Amino acid sequence: MSVRPNKQMLKRAVIVMVLVVLCLTLVSTTSLVKIMIVNGEEYQAKASEQQLYDSLISAPRGDIYDSNMNLLATSSPAWTVYLTPNGINKLDDKSEAEEIRKTIAEGLSSILGMEYDEIYELSQKESYYVIVKKKIEQETVDTIRQWILDNEKLEIASYIGLDETTKRYYPNDSLASTVLGFVGDDNQGLAGLESYYDNELTGVAGRVVAAKNAKGTDMRFSYEKVEEAKQGNSLVLTLDSYVQYVCEKYLDIAVEQEQIQERGAVIAMNVNTGAILGMAVSGDFNPNEPFALSAEDQATVDAITNEEEKSAKRSELLNRQWRNKAVSDTYEPGSVFKIFTAAVALEENLVTANSTFTCNHSYIVAGRTYHCHDKKGGHGTQTLQQSISNSCNPAFIQIGQLIGVDTFSKYFSAFNLTGKTGIDLPGEASPYYHEERGPTELASSSFGQTFNITPIQMISLAATAVNGGYSVTPHLVDKIIDSDNNVIESFLNENRKQVISETTSATMRTMLEYVVENGAKNGIVSGYRVGGKTGTSQKMSKILSTGNSHLYIGSYVGIAPIDDPEIAVFVMLDEPAGANYYGGLISAPVGSKIMTDILPYMGYEPQYTDEELEKISVSVPDVTGEEISAAKTRINSLKLSYKVIGSGETVVKQLPEAGSSVYNGGMVILYTEETESQTATVPNLIGLTASEVNSAAATAGINVEFSGSISSNTVLSYDQDIKAGETVSLGQIVTVYFRDEASADMAETDVSE
Repeated sequence: MSVRPNKQMLKRAVIVMVLVVLCLTLVSTTSLVKIMIVNGEEYQAKASEQQLYDSLISAPRGDIYDSNMNLLATSSPAWTVYLTPNGINKLDDKSEAEEIRKTIAEGLSSILGMEYDEIYELSQKESYYVIVKKKIEQETVDTIRQWILDNEKLEIASYIGLDETTKRYYPNDSLASTVLGFVGDDNQGLAGLESYYDNELTGVAGRVVAAKNAKGTDMRFSYEKVEEAKQGNSLVLTLDSYVQYVCEKYLDIAVEQEQIQERGAVIAMNVNTGAILGMAVSGDFNPNEPFALSAEDQATVDAITNEEEKSAKRSELLNRQWRNKAVSDTYEPGSVFKIFTAAVALEENLVTANSTFTCNHSYIVAGRTYHCHDKKGGHGTQTLQQSISNSCNPAFIQIGQLIGVDTFSKYFSAFNLTGKTGIDLPGEASPYYHEERGPTELASSSFGQTFNITPIQMISLAATAVNGGYSVTPHLVDKIIDSDNNVIESFLNENRKQVISETTSATMRTMLEYVVENGAKNGIVSGYRVGGKTGTSQKMSKILSTGNSHLYIGSYVGIAPIDDPEIAVFVMLDEPAGANYYGGLISAPVGSKIMTDILPYMGYEPQYTDEELEKISVSVPDVTGEEISAAKTRINSLKLSYKVIGSGETVVKQLPEAGSSVYNGGMVILYTEETESQTATVPNLIGLTASEVNSAAATAGINVEFSGSISSNTVLSYDQDIKAGETVSLGQIVTVYFRDEASADMAETDVSE
């Protein structure tokens, strides 16, 4: 017999059902609250990751220009290759997924020059976006796209993507590389101006947000939001590409000739504004491939068998080639620093240009004996002007004693030698000096030893001494501009302070011109009034630590035009291993070569004396197309000789070409028939006087152009731009460089007893 439920039972059942529904509703509501409110952002992000493709658009870095708006650094289009491994992982057919991974690894490793296993491992990751390689250029991208089409049946395009980005490019390769620096994989500045002005050069990245299908491939036509990238600001430098080229050219030649072991540096600067026109460091690098060592350095690394030592040596050599010696290294300046000592003594009215000092070869201070480089008993009685020209240590020790410790230290600070110059480059070194000088420290400091400054400080000091006495802040950036060439910021040299008077500065200019004319003769530049000072300092700390006493730094600073200064050139050669090491012999000629090339370029016309006119080169006239008799007459009128080749009546070709410079008495080859140029063999023109060079050149059938002073019998040739033994066209011009072998600044040796 069945029992029918009564009302009480039905009521209980309803209550139970209601309670169950309420409980389920509470649980569901709690879960929804947790999902939508408590963890809403987390789940929303996960959903977006699965449904949306979010990619940054790299912003091009700003460009870098020289002072004439020639491009030094720019950004060109490039691409990033990436994979979407999750699309492969979600394939139901695992054998198909494996085939796709292997095909991708095989194809991309071959195209990108990467390891197969590396790419295969990337294709297995749990991710919707995995970078394979950055900064791929157009040609490689085209190859990848064609390869994707060739594998269309596997739908490779669903798992490989190409994001457009930028790649830093330096059109002039290694020109000014230590100044410009370079960028890393993510276009961040890592050295030089690229690092110092990274914030200004870096643009604002754009963004692309697009829909993604189940395989992880973007579907930009279904949904897409784009925020355009904004290019960074650009730099306009004070640097001049031609001046930079000249500085690098002659520095590299000197480093090779003089067997420089620890590199060299050259700085060309406007003495009135502090604008850097050129800054060269030997042993530089190509910023397009900043992690590539020179062949010599790579051979050094390859010779090391221990992997840890090899890695350490590689890092050491890379940092060495990136290091800007002109601002990041300090050195003892030696006698070039006598500019400072003389200026201070003049400013304090302790001496005049005609004050006299006696040198008997040695001078004793606090029981320590300092020797003069003159081994014949010293310079005797000499004026201040003669003392700086003779680079006499005993004289400058006496001048230092007149100045005294307190005044010397006061001006040391006033010339900004106690801190950094503030040049807009990273890694500027701080000077090292004795904060409390005693008698011996003062004696050594007076001629430039027992303290260290940077090359950029030395040229800034020289600029102050000749520009009317005003301090300058050396700088490389003239202005910052936006993508529309609007000026965002410009350099204003408003914080100049007067360190010495115009009267003192004028006296210094007169004395430094006297130095070049009578002492540092290898700094002479024909047709121009030039002032300068040489220096040869010993590397005492390294000498003491190594026992090698032949460790020197030869330096020179030249200023032109000295009557109204604008340009200063500083040259430093660190540890010459050749026969010569004095600044007057190895560094001053480099300064003269640089000045000879850049002064006419900067708009300064040479003004020759009658004596110089007798020795300077002659510009070859254009006689092509003229009758042979008329051509001969024109050439003879310029005191040039000629040689006619052919039996025609008209000149069809000439060598040297019109406008070329040849020495007085040089030869012009006149061709009257179309024929191959005759040749000559370049003779050895080194170690000869000017007249001997002329005679040898005439015998060989070539022309010569002289560079450097040829004013005395002690002047001999020491280099030629075309090497002996090379075959050239008859009449070819060979530049021969001269220096005064007796012009040696040997006064820096701090010999004591």
